[in-house]
Amino acid sequence: MREQTLAVQRMQDYIEEHLEQEITLADLAGASLFSPWHSYRLFREYLGLSPAEYIRRLRLSRSALRLRDENCRVTDVAFDLGFGSVDGYTRAFCREFGCNPGQYARDPVPLALFIPYGVKFRELRRENVTMENVQSVFVQVIQKPARKVLIKRGVAAEEYFAYCGEVGCDVWGLLLSICPREAEPVCLWLPEQYKKPGTSTYVQGVEVAPDYAGKIPEGFDVIDLPAAEYLAFQGEPFREEDYSQAIQAVEAAMDRYDPAVIGYAWDDSNPRIQLEPRGERGYIELRPVKKK
Repeated sequence: MREQTLAVQRMQDYIEEHLEQEITLADLAGASLFSPWHSYRLFREYLGLSPAEYIRRLRLSRSALRLRDENCRVTDVAFDLGFGSVDGYTRAFCREFGCNPGQYARDPVPLALFIPYGVKFRELRRENVTMENVQSVFVQVIQKPARKVLIKRGVAAEEYFAYCGEVGCDVWGLLLSICPREAEPVCLWLPEQYKKPGTSTYVQGVEVAPDYAGKIPEGFDVIDLPAAEYLAFQGEPFREEDYSQAIQAVEAAMDRYDPAVIGYAWDDSNPRIQLEPRGERGYIELRPVKKK
């Protein structure tokens, strides 16, 4: 991986670890191991934002989650996350999300939260991956209840990176803001009966209760999914830089697995589901099955 990419990633990591503290360009230069001027230039080149813009957007998104989930006062959130005044924080929040933080705390609506994707993943995606070590993959049958799913469709995407190219990578932040939801946001590969003409197989969405009556974000559709059984494939915990190998290990296990050995067959009438890859828990995919 190129040293410039690692330098930007180190700055991202430093920001994440010190988000509630003052962060200066000198601090970021120390993390990147380049001069302040060169650090600033690399940051803008690789992330499309200045360090100050990136920090501001990340702090605003974290503040929104605290207002939604922690019953915090607007004043406390503003000062905890480094804003100099409540008025300044309120103006910044309104510019970022189009609503007042006090109103949002009382009545949370879906917001396009800023998600700080690590720049190193762009490089890791390009690297050749070899499966030198066999990894364990845990498999179990799980039950999914009937539910609605709020989804954002792409155009022709069959996988994550193509989807991001079609609709952008900011959808996940919006999904994280939706409340109440049944579980964490998901990615799905839709069977034909759930697709619309000229739309993608791969979508991102969030599962909600069958009687969900909350706001549906603009540009989203709602589909109804029946109760179904799934085989959950979960790989070993992994380091972030090894995420490609972790995904390939699980996909290889799914390709080899014959559900007939436990009395099931693959069910192509329900969507395959992908959870967010997180190193601490391993990569997880859910593939629908039915009794033979």
